Amino acid sequence: MMTLAVTNIQAVKNADTVQITLKLFATLAGYLPAGAKRNQIGIDVPASSTVNDVLAPLHMPLAQVSLVVLNGEILLPVERASRRLTNGDVLAVWPPVAGG
Repeated sequence: MMTLAVTNIQAVKNADTVQITLKLFATLAGYLPAGAKRNQIGIDVPASSTVNDVLAPLHMPLAQVSLVVLNGEILLPVERASRRLTNGDVLAVWPPVAGG
């Protein structure tokens, strides 16, 4: 996870952000921002961010966002637009899985 540099200026700037871990699996891993390792990256997001706020800028096709898990809890699609993220959250996303 990327750590936050703390200076007087950055402390004020970062007061309105939270740090989360974003994990994208299988075919979605290619949508991670630069600097990701092992399918995950620590990122700072605005404190009022929802799950959808984090996922939207990644431009993943919605049909490929199948399973979304926040801190071990599966989120239904209707929850993703309202669930706010907090410091230390782990957001994991999987594409549809096929097999037999």
